[in-house]
Amino acid sequence: MRLARTALLGAVALGLGIAVSGVVPAMAENGPGVTDTEIKIGHIGPYSGPASAYGTIGKTIGAYFDKVNAEGGINGRKINFISYDDGYSPPKTVEQARKLVESDEVLLIFQSLGTATNTAIQKYMNAKKVPQLFVATGATKWGMPEKYHWTMGWQPNYQSEGRIYAAYILQNYPDAKIGVLYQNDDYGKDLLGGLKEGLGDKTGMIVAEAPYETSDPTIDSQIVNLKASGADLVIDIATPKFAAQAIRKIGETGWNPVQIVNNVSQSVGGVLKPAGFENAKGVLSTGYLKDPTDPNWKDDQSFKDWSAFMDEYYPDGDRSSSFTVYGYSVAQTLEQVLRQAGDDLSRENVMAQAANLKDFVMPMALPGIVVNTSPTDYFPIQQMQMMRFNGERWEMFGPVIEGSGGN
Repeated sequence: MRLARTALLGAVALGLGIAVSGVVPAMAENGPGVTDTEIKIGHIGPYSGPASAYGTIGKTIGAYFDKVNAEGGINGRKINFISYDDGYSPPKTVEQARKLVESDEVLLIFQSLGTATNTAIQKYMNAKKVPQLFVATGATKWGMPEKYHWTMGWQPNYQSEGRIYAAYILQNYPDAKIGVLYQNDDYGKDLLGGLKEGLGDKTGMIVAEAPYETSDPTIDSQIVNLKASGADLVIDIATPKFAAQAIRKIGETGWNPVQIVNNVSQSVGGVLKPAGFENAKGVLSTGYLKDPTDPNWKDDQSFKDWSAFMDEYYPDGDRSSSFTVYGYSVAQTLEQVLRQAGDDLSRENVMAQAANLKDFVMPMALPGIVVNTSPTDYFPIQQMQMMRFNGERWEMFGPVIEGSGGN
């Protein structure tokens, strides 16, 4: 699938005319996909399959680059955003990555989504020395610059998120019996590992673990088993489809445990609405971006700017979905990197600029949350805040918590 959202100027033919004066200055050697008028950016996302709710992210990014292009592009170049569907299937991800790198000749692949899918292409991208930039997954393996120089994460990593939940539980529910629903892959195991690490010698509080496969049609049996275990606090380490199923099933069974849903599935429109607001009331999670449904932001200039963007460039987008805010914010982060790179759009310089973000403020980030990277720190966002769903919207509470970059 290719999203033909971005209107692009045609290639400008430059004649080989005679220079009229002086010596032509040396130009930086740009990477593939870069001309005087264009920057090709590749993207891979699940527009179909079990994680298709995340397709909104790719559509939002495409819309944002439409905005950038309409405003003159980046240093005079328009973004050619080429986005393909992989159905959340690692073999398909490999196929699409090869197509983007070897056929489309993109400068980089940006925001490819999923832990297993990105794992499938990580060695290939690094062998080819192509930036695998701001991947849409919080696994700790995206922050290993000494081993994988060309791969960088963006969102808070899962291990730190797990530690945050553990700290919250130990302080507020020290006698809880914890049941964990988790996706049976590196993503699920990474967050579960952080939870156990945070619990320390209290890991015995976990009375049941219920893994599921992305190919499972439902997770009803897992929820039944967690209820039977006697758990009174449930943590959903699940992507949107399964998180929504879990919240709904728990409500339907009349079970009333404390529920924590991981950050990647806290979308009001994409998860809580299909789960049923009555079932989701009281659910806990973490956030680092402003909730578009929160009326407290209605007079905030950044919210007004995001709303105007949605009106003009993505009018069919779901305004209740945090995925639109996410796509908007990560696209702004790449925009900052490319602007910092200036006229040196080599792949090496793009990575150098990505590793040189200093207190970059994303307008739709929660107050106090900034982006920082360095050549030895590939975790751009390391702060989160706890929040609770009140039946209509998320309510933030407690301090902004500084996480760590993972192991």
